[in-house]
Amino acid sequence: MTGSLYRGQAGLPFSSTLRVYEPLDAFPEDQRPALKAAGERAASRAAVENAELLASLGRITRPGGDPFPTGRTDLVRVTRPLGLPVADESKDSPNAKDSDGDSLLYCPSQLVLRAGLAANALMEGIHGPLAELLIPEEQRDRHQERIDLVSAREGANRVHTRASTWGIPFSWFSLFLESDPQEVVEAGGRILTVRVLAPIAEALDRVRYAVANLALAAPDLDMLDDLTQLTEWLELFHAESMVELDYGAVADKVYPDDSPMDVRLGIECLAEGDMTGAAAAYRRLASRWIPIRQLARAS
Repeated sequence: MTGSLYRGQAGLPFSSTLRVYEPLDAFPEDQRPALKAAGERAASRAAVENAELLASLGRITRPGGDPFPTGRTDLVRVTRPLGLPVADESKDSPNAKDSDGDSLLYCPSQLVLRAGLAANALMEGIHGPLAELLIPEEQRDRHQERIDLVSAREGANRVHTRASTWGIPFSWFSLFLESDPQEVVEAGGRILTVRVLAPIAEALDRVRYAVANLALAAPDLDMLDDLTQLTEWLELFHAESMVELDYGAVADKVYPDDSPMDVRLGIECLAEGDMTGAAAAYRRLASRWIPIRQLARAS
């Protein structure tokens, strides 16, 4: 498996993801065999990313114009708790094999649920004929039936993945420190992605610290709402979970990246009343990420 598509996504929007990996016993008992089997089928992390990209390209070229996933299969990513050896992706070694499969942590893609949420968000932002042109009502109704089936079958009450295009929300960086473990994936002289991992308990401590300080120092800041929603989302998951920030292809534009440090310093400066220091931290973030976000409007 070369992961050639995964390694050559020129022309596609930069997409970054925030994922939560949970231990097997955090899932309903009837889902565990399927999760474990799906994890064992994943020959490498590159293979999973390549399969997801292939599936998405297949959906947008599907006859009939239905862009939604069917739910017949669902990809599962796996990782190990910190302290256990991590597979060497560059050699396509088995990422899901472990002498004790129950010690692995699992993140199901949940594409059916996520596609429905994304479509709803899109529909809320556009109106009339344009909405019908992008996603006809018949297709949305058909996908709602899939969502109902998945919800009834799996009782899904939490979505393990959040995605962002053309840049990473500053609130996500509050979950990580520059000292957290990082995996840099490279090929052909390019950085394909950077993945940063943190235990969910530590990530929650960090984001709660940020919320508490911003609530006192800058209660009108939009980022406070983002941090509050992020906290509520992470609180849904098992205490032994791991949080992963996957930069995606944007890593090649920004790595090495000091954004976690800049967000932390900015919040600390606000808490101390140091407006000059907070402004300097924001300027560093803006100079790094505003050019990336402007690419969304480039022709």
